[in-house]
Amino acid sequence: MTIAVYPGSFDPVTYGHLDVIERASKLFDTIIVGVLNNYKKSPLFSVEERVNILEEVTKDIPNVKIQPFTGLSVNFAKECNAKVIVRGLRAITDFEYELQMAQTNRVLAHDIDTMFLTTSLEYAYLSSTTVKEVALFGGNIEKFVPPVVATEINNKMKQQKL
Repeated sequence: MTIAVYPGSFDPVTYGHLDVIERASKLFDTIIVGVLNNYKKSPLFSVEERVNILEEVTKDIPNVKIQPFTGLSVNFAKECNAKVIVRGLRAITDFEYELQMAQTNRVLAHDIDTMFLTTSLEYAYLSSTTVKEVALFGGNIEKFVPPVVATEINNKMKQQKL
């Protein structure tokens, strides 16, 4: 049984993330989406909220599990008995950083590989940061995220404006 992890902040999860999750789910027996609790960032959603949202939008993909984590992705992969870390690439600008991380992870755990999946062209421009910025200024984000995610983002934006 081949297990892979797909770590990230997912704040919020976008159609680009879901594209990678769906494609990875066809390549591995189990894909564990690791929701990073990064203490250095101020996320829009708590880790628990991001886990719940991801569980909702991936509920129809039976071999996907959602799990929070802290620390290094490679250590999370070890804890999950994963042999592969999946990373999405949107553009060439992502590659240098991702390659450096993959090589560092390989030194830390020589038995864990990194697999890069290029995002489908229709989502290559998309980032969580862009989604949050569009939402902040009242733009329509329904082409960027599933409806349930758009509702959660809009509700969160309303709460923060109060």
